[in-house]
Amino acid sequence: MKNTADTAYLNYLENFITPERSAKFLKVLSQRSRHFTVAVEDIFQLHNTSAVMRTCEIFGIQDLNVVEEKYGKTIDKEIAMGAQKWVDVHRYNSVNACIAKLKADGYRIIATSPHEDSCMMEDFDIAQKAALFFGTERLGLSEEVLRQADGFLKIPMVGFTESLNISSSAAIIIQNLSQRLRQSDIQWQLSEGDILAKRIDWAEKTIKDIDFVKARYLENLERGSD
Repeated sequence: MKNTADTAYLNYLENFITPERSAKFLKVLSQRSRHFTVAVEDIFQLHNTSAVMRTCEIFGIQDLNVVEEKYGKTIDKEIAMGAQKWVDVHRYNSVNACIAKLKADGYRIIATSPHEDSCMMEDFDIAQKAALFFGTERLGLSEEVLRQADGFLKIPMVGFTESLNISSSAAIIIQNLSQRLRQSDIQWQLSEGDILAKRIDWAEKTIKDIDFVKARYLENLERGSD
């Protein structure tokens, strides 16, 4: 019944957006995935979190998890360039809360780190759901993430420099893994229910005076039930 009601509401909302916009939503959502998710831990430089969000949006990762245990800041909208409208951001006050939620949702916790036992990016097993953790520019990932990690992942490097800026490393890893995922036989796409929910969400974010539009819809429902 809920899907029927949601579909009716979406049909109503689509009267206020162009067919081209609606078709674009469907096209983008067909390439979205929750098979991988990304988590950033206490990123000191705000623009890096925003850049990671933009990377998630570009390469089809629907969820970004932000741990704000030390530095409680908002997303830099200028750097994100509108990506915050299309990516679901989940905020946590502690890394333990973030890890617990992701594990409960069936994700392996993967620490991106030049750890000696790290798996090279090209050898990483993409078959299982994974939460990719990226750490601070100054200290890397916390000991708590490293302790609870189910695996480690690193980018092959051949120069003198031992690490990359977080936004660069996130872009490289997310692009590589998402491309491999789309070329595989793994069921990585969003569920029909998720797609419906995001079509509604994105339509609401697109429509001007959405509060008025929603109020009119509810009034029409009440009249129809009389």
